[in-house]
Amino acid sequence: MAKSGKETIALVATLLVTVGVAGGGAWFFLKGSGNDPKGSNSGQNFGLNLGASSVAISSGDRILITENSSPDKQAGVQAAATGDFSSAIAKFTTSLQASRNDPETLIYLNNARIGNQPSYSIAASVPIGSNVNAAKEILRGVAQAQDEINQAGGINGTAIKVLIADDRNDPNTAQQVADALVKNASVLGVVGNFGSDVTLAAAKVYQAGQLVQISPTSTTVQLSGFGNYIFRTVPSDRFAANALSRYMLRTLQKKKTAVFFNSNSTYSLSLKNEFTTAVFGDGGQVVTEFDLGSPNFNPDNSFKQSIAKGAEVLMLAPNSAVLDQALQVVAVNRRQLPLLGGDSAYTSKTLQVGGANAIDLVLAVPWHLQADPNSQFPRNSAKLWGGDVNWRTALAYDAAKAISTGLKQSSTREGLQKALSNSSFAASGSAGDVQFQPSGDRNSAAILVKVSAGKRSGTGYDFVPVK
Repeated sequence: MAKSGKETIALVATLLVTVGVAGGGAWFFLKGSGNDPKGSNSGQNFGLNLGASSVAISSGDRILITENSSPDKQAGVQAAATGDFSSAIAKFTTSLQASRNDPETLIYLNNARIGNQPSYSIAASVPIGSNVNAAKEILRGVAQAQDEINQAGGINGTAIKVLIADDRNDPNTAQQVADALVKNASVLGVVGNFGSDVTLAAAKVYQAGQLVQISPTSTTVQLSGFGNYIFRTVPSDRFAANALSRYMLRTLQKKKTAVFFNSNSTYSLSLKNEFTTAVFGDGGQVVTEFDLGSPNFNPDNSFKQSIAKGAEVLMLAPNSAVLDQALQVVAVNRRQLPLLGGDSAYTSKTLQVGGANAIDLVLAVPWHLQADPNSQFPRNSAKLWGGDVNWRTALAYDAAKAISTGLKQSSTREGLQKALSNSSFAASGSAGDVQFQPSGDRNSAAILVKVSAGKRSGTGYDFVPVK
């Protein structure tokens, strides 16, 4: 039975308080370079002003992730800004010893080690200003790839430098960042963006400017075939939708579902539409839909209406902006109906706030640390960061590795694009090779995971592969 109105109000209030506590996150979780690395941005840092707006881009002269910033990290960026790279190295090293899971510091340390030597520059455009935990997850993947590549001697003997940009997960800001990176001819490729709306907006600029963009997290089907400079290491929503539909009809043997989505999110709409198409194609039925982004959304009423419509399963397709509302649905459901969801719900917040009510929630994700027992990446990342990482880190790592592998063949923007587009291209990634279809999509399937009681995440619950 659903909770009464008073109970629901109290429940929602409790959730909002808990969500605030959960906000800290967890592990899962300018010269043209041509073929000459000496033309790269070897010693230059920049925070560019574009008219009335500004974009924050740094290779080590400023701190973009300001939370819990140590005095040593601050001293490191001050030294790097003046070209005192030996002092910067010492300060960044000390800062990392105190906070080993800080990817920004590791990137700045590796950039300082390069100093004014020739290097190849790539950029990571991440949502620091709006979703710092997601930004860190992506940067950990890029930082790990940079660290491994440079320790192994670089790209054909030349180190790789990483510029960090804060796009705030905002389409307009992301386009300004993209414009700045396109104009900096030393930047040869970009890992980003985070949200699908933002990725699509920035992709217009990268495609027009002929600068390779590889998104590790944007799954919308609209990105497929967007342009020959646009790639992604995460499978499209079609893969996730098909996996969830088959699980519902074949494993759960349920045919009727209610879908919860955000009409203001390209990602959420894409997943909802692909799932609906897959369900009807497999012989099932979507009996009702609810907009999590509506100001009138009520979790208790939507649950009651789902039951009245004959729903046997609840499908949650939130983006990060409405994850709280989706978790309210998890709470009022109280494990009465099976729950399915997309990869946006793969967060520590789902485990911590969802708790026991989220047990057996099944999500379609592109990667899981326990899915490939032969992969060395989960062990290397745990050793580097001091804990488990999630799929966003793994696929950001894959994006950076793909760019570096392509740069081995050609160190120009055009050459990189041709290398990535070649049918024989393959880069060693977090789980097998990274290869791209002519559409720019990665050719890989989704993995189903579910919430179970466990100790790995520190919340009392873990995501584990569905057997």
